[in-house]
Amino acid sequence: MELNSTSYNDGEPIPATNCFCRIDLETHVGMSDNISPHLAWSGAPEGTRSFALLCMDPDVPTVGDDVNQEGRVVPHDLPRCEFCHWVMIDIPTDCTELAEGCCSSGITAGGKQDPPGPTGARQGVNNFTDWFDGDPDMGGVYHGYDGPAPPWNDERLHHYHFTIYALDVEKCPIEGTDFRAPNVLQSIEGHVLAQASLTGTCSLNPEVATQR
Repeated sequence: MELNSTSYNDGEPIPATNCFCRIDLETHVGMSDNISPHLAWSGAPEGTRSFALLCMDPDVPTVGDDVNQEGRVVPHDLPRCEFCHWVMIDIPTDCTELAEGCCSSGITAGGKQDPPGPTGARQGVNNFTDWFDGDPDMGGVYHGYDGPAPPWNDERLHHYHFTIYALDVEKCPIEGTDFRAPNVLQSIEGHVLAQASLTGTCSLNPEVATQR
């Protein structure tokens, strides 16, 4: 299988329009357009009955004490963990392309509850739900796509892995829409016929943003 995008090339920076936040030289960061990127895939094997999609950032700090704090940095060697930006299941086999902006256009305070997307597909919960937990203005359950927003003082470049899975089941064996990435990965074990990935990068630290 192959996964491609006209929004960015594999290994290159994700455009600010596809991000949750963008660099602001006066305030460090500002809210961005949060437009879901274009994605297109091909080469699914015979027997494919549905697709699943994940976007994961494995470069998220495990300790948040220094995150976005003036006069401090998030060190490059700090242990990291995964952060889910998008999880979608039950994508029908006649859908092999997502137009830019078709699943997200703008930031929804409190999270999108019924995000747009392919007919029949289900979009689960991303980790902005945890990031904004307790925030009176932004707190809520975030479904669907929400783009990159790494700490502006992080010394590490963040990598965003979009992965499409071809599955031998028409419906992912998981209930409802409040599922998360680990639930999906567990439920599709033994049902993956093929997969393909595309990686984009992002940093809101001007000193890091040009790295690859």
